Formats: sequence, structure tokens, C-alpha cells
Amino acid sequence: MIKSFCHIAFLLALVVLMGSSCINTKKLQYMQGSFDTSKLASYTIPVPVIQKGDLLSILVFSDNPKATALYNQSVSATSTTAMANSSENGGLPSVTAPGYLVDEHGDIQFQGVGQMHIEGLTKAGLVELLNSKLKDSLLTHPYYNIRFLNYKITIIGDVAKPAIYSVPSERVNILEAIGMAGDLNITARRDNIRIIRETNGKREFGSIDLRQPDIFTSPFYQLQQNDVIYVDFNKTKASTSDVVTVRNISIITGIITTLAVIYSILRK
Repeated sequence: MIKSFCHIAFLLALVVLMGSSCINTKKLQYMQGSFDTSKLASYTIPVPVIQKGDLLSILVFSDNPKATALYNQSVSATSTTAMANSSENGGLPSVTAPGYLVDEHGDIQFQGVGQMHIEGLTKAGLVELLNSKLKDSLLTHPYYNIRFLNYKITIIGDVAKPAIYSVPSERVNILEAIGMAGDLNITARRDNIRIIRETNGKREFGSIDLRQPDIFTSPFYQLQQNDVIYVDFNKTKASTSDVVTVRNISIITGIITTLAVIYSILRK
């Protein structure tokens, strides 16, 4: 009789513990509801615009390699090593890595040419500017390889791996960013992902509700370089869940221990 009672009490305690940790899975689901596929079929990826503080790699090529060499930065052993060690800095290039840093005036000192104002230009716009200075007069059939060396996003808050992430492809959306960070934690709010964006000296603030299928139409779905993504946590759920779970575990442990002692005494 006593033994059966202990078993029943243990099962009841287990049910209470499981009930205290239950989570409304609907709140954790992304993109709930139906999709308007005709509306979401087409999309536009924003073209990166050069900003102050950007670090650019600009390689020049032409029909005359010897003449072209004047306009390319030399890559020393130290610089190459710095780039190789950049993985220790979250994949971001070291400050000693080769590249053109856009200064506070939006200018760079381009090798063999001098000062050029490039803030606000796309890579295509920079190509036009370079052609205006190099094509025909100095080089024959020049072409260029231009990359953002510091194209990065920052993900902080209630995610598995908050960090600064470099994006070699120079394009990333909010879902890819969350995947890079190891997904949201269970306690994270999915209805208000905040994005902080700085463009041309102005700061924009946006938010995305991951539970809605129309996130694809948001101007903040496609991220831009230097975007900061902040994932808030559900304060009520987090605090309540932790306190209640700890309390219930303590109570259940006490009940089981007491019943075990009583059962042991009655058996003698």
C-alpha cells in the first residue's frame, strides 16, 4: 500500500514538473499563416553603398600588367599573415591588412592617383570614377576587382552565439543572420527583432516580427553592412519560468525524499 502510494506521488510530482516547463510552441514558430506567393516571388537586393569607415580592396587590371602594377597596393608578408589571422577576429580583416580605408571625409588616397572622394558611391560608381582617371590616358582596357573587406553585421541579445559576423558574399538577410548566430534561444522574443542601421550619417531603427509571413516585404529583411541586430528576451517568461521551475524542483525533491524516508521506516 505504502509502495503504491509512493509511486503515485512520484508520478504526480513528475506531472507537475513537466507542466511547469511546458512552452507554448506556437509562440516559437516562424512565419505563421499563409503566404501570398505572387506578392513575395520578386525581391530586390540592396546594392552596398560606400560609407565612412569602410575598408575596400581595389585591384586594377589592364592590357599592360607592368603599367597596372603602379595602381595596386603591394601585399607584404606581414599583411598576408594579418589576413590569415583575421579568423581570430571573427573573420574580420586585421587593421594591418591591405586595403583602402574611407576616412572621416569620405575620401581615400588611391595609389598612383591620390585623393578620391568615394563616399556614397556603389561599386559600379567607383568603377566609373576610376575609369575617368585611368582609362585611355593611363591604362588600356582597365577593369577592377572591388570588395568590401569589412562587410559585417552584429548580432546581440538572446541568441545562441552573439558576435560580429563578416559576410564575404556582401549580401545577407535576417533569417541567414539568425542562422549564423545559431538561432534564437527559447526565451527570445520573435515578434520584435530590432535592426539598427547607419546610412550617410543617419541612424535608422526597424523591427521585424518573425511570426508573420510578410517579413519578406520589410525593408529590413535584407540586411546592409554594419547593421546591428538586437534580439530581446521575453522578460516575463524568462523570470517566471526560472523561478517556478527551481521552486517546483525543490518541492518535488523534498516530497520524494520524505516519502522515501517514511517508506523505509515502515518497512522495518
